[in-house]
Amino acid sequence: MALGCPEGVAMELGCPEGVAMALGCPEGVAMALGCPEGVAMELEGVCRELEPGAPGSGDWERFLETGGIRIHRLLRPESCLYEYKIYGTFPEYSPELYVDMYMDLEYRKQWDSYVKELYERDCDGQKVIYWEVKYPFLLANRDYVYIRERHDLDVDGRKIWVIVAKSVPGLPEKSGIIRVEDYHQTLALESDGKQGTKVFMHYFDNPGGMIPTFLVNWAAKSGVPSFLKDMQKACANYPEYCKKSGR
Repeated sequence: MALGCPEGVAMELGCPEGVAMALGCPEGVAMALGCPEGVAMELEGVCRELEPGAPGSGDWERFLETGGIRIHRLLRPESCLYEYKIYGTFPEYSPELYVDMYMDLEYRKQWDSYVKELYERDCDGQKVIYWEVKYPFLLANRDYVYIRERHDLDVDGRKIWVIVAKSVPGLPEKSGIIRVEDYHQTLALESDGKQGTKVFMHYFDNPGGMIPTFLVNWAAKSGVPSFLKDMQKACANYPEYCKKSGR
């Protein structure tokens, strides 16, 4: 399996522009090319999740199946919370459209009703995203500081887009808002061979505070499918949004 290192991603991966990373080659090849071996292996694993039969590990429990979406979960004993893997197909729109829509922070303020504040800024020499999320009445809002990377890959002739987000230290905390310190999300997309998109998402979020873990896990049962439906609706409306905003 070979993953191309496209322009713009090369600097993030630390490898020269145009260099291809060979995955599945003898150990040390990726490092010899100047690409971090850990990044290469992570991307390889994400791309495998789009293949038939995933997830391969028996440790993942089948949690929910609805509307063509399969959700698996794995318990993290140290927090008593679950991380999730989501698999599905969005039949109506291309992966290119989904990626452009998902990367657009200004547009997310339009379609995600839980966004209180969302922006990107420089912090200690890197671009970070600040995101405040509205929580229900009587619960404090949560906020996130995270970095995000987009990888446009060529995997044995398959075009795969991977977006990785993970929490980092950085911006000062705000009074009355609980900072989420353990968050990661990986989104992978490729064509379904027709006009639609195959989707994989790996997600974990520890909201902290005094919310009982059973309540957090219960909320995920409706929250994850609802978020994916919102994504599909947002994708349908994105071309019109771009047209009106002059993009």
